[in-house]
Amino acid sequence: MTLFLVVVALALVLPWAAVPAAHRLARLLPPRGAAFALTGAAAVLAGGTVAALAGLFHVPFLAGLEHMSLGRVVTHWPAVVPVSCAAGAVLAAQAIRVWLAARRQRALLSRAWRLTGDAVADGDLLVVPGAEAEAFALPGHRGRAGRVVVTEGMLRALGPSERAVLFAHERAHLSGRHHLLSGILDLTAAVHPAIGRLRAALEFQLERWADESAARAVDDRRTAATAIARAALAGPVGTGQYGGGVFSVRTGPVPRRVEALLAPEPAAPRGRGPRAAAVGLLAVIVFSALLAAGLAYGLHEHVEYAAEQITGR
Repeated sequence: MTLFLVVVALALVLPWAAVPAAHRLARLLPPRGAAFALTGAAAVLAGGTVAALAGLFHVPFLAGLEHMSLGRVVTHWPAVVPVSCAAGAVLAAQAIRVWLAARRQRALLSRAWRLTGDAVADGDLLVVPGAEAEAFALPGHRGRAGRVVVTEGMLRALGPSERAVLFAHERAHLSGRHHLLSGILDLTAAVHPAIGRLRAALEFQLERWADESAARAVDDRRTAATAIARAALAGPVGTGQYGGGVFSVRTGPVPRRVEALLAPEPAAPRGRGPRAAAVGLLAVIVFSALLAAGLAYGLHEHVEYAAEQITGR
């Protein structure tokens, strides 16, 4: 049993080691690839954590499949019931946290749609009356297609070319389904606290992805940088009345985004650095997955062996 506890401990600790590797890899990749790398790492690490805990939780049930009574199991493995109960409690807490995170996402989206009730539709744009300068991508909800929402105040703050950048930026969020990637990370962060440390990095990469799409749409990186900076300066301090449930043009560290737009468009990475970071992250993720799979198989084999020893089969 001690061996299995060590395996589970490794599976639960590995996400802390994978997060720095994921950060390093994201800094070396173009924004689109970085966003997928961060989201994929979060999903796999969360899955490994759940699998490890589920394996421990099922030990008494595996023993029952081998026709071993719980009393005899406890006699030979005194810690099995407390460990199984602890694993079950953690799994239940994770399930509640995931449910609350999903509910929070739906509530934020519903609130944003509700606040656009007096908007005027113009194609895929919703123009909201008011002096406050805000613009964001509003994902589809309850049968309604996604929309780019912009206030009259933001339209007055930008020139025609800057508006084109703004609209292209928010449309990139919608077409790239960035809300799904962000939602996946929020849900997986509810499973393991280490994964939450990837949230800011993913948010930045999603904004950079949209920035690069906007720059290509207008074919002018300097105009794109100017538009992003001006839109950020025109907006209110904080998250604005629509809160954090939408992709606002002011999201993320704007100075870094502007600096990146003033530099050449990022190309596919070359050299040993990106390969080393990718191999390191992949190794941690694969090791975590193998630990979870090995735990499930090892528990079954160990219980079978113990049953043969106890029953004399």
